[in-house]
Amino acid sequence: MSYVVSAVWTAEPGQEGVVLDAIEKLTPPSREEPGNLFYQAFQDPEAPLVFRLFEIYTDEAAYAAHGASDHFKQYALEQAIPVLANRERAFYETIGG
Repeated sequence: MSYVVSAVWTAEPGQEGVVLDAIEKLTPPSREEPGNLFYQAFQDPEAPLVFRLFEIYTDEAAYAAHGASDHFKQYALEQAIPVLANRERAFYETIGG
């Protein structure tokens, strides 16, 4: 089983560029993490303040390592999250092989 994270980040009005920049910088090193299987962010074209992140890790420990990484700290915790109006996360495990 793999560990799946589905997140929704909603930027404060006027801050969507800050969040987009953070996600663009966060994505490449996140994809290079040893426990990362998939990492993709989306911006809603009809609601540009809303960003969705879909992530798959080998296990929960790999997700924890992502959260402890320097790039997560710099781009998510220090850049994007302070300008969010809302942050939601849901966690799942895959079914089958």
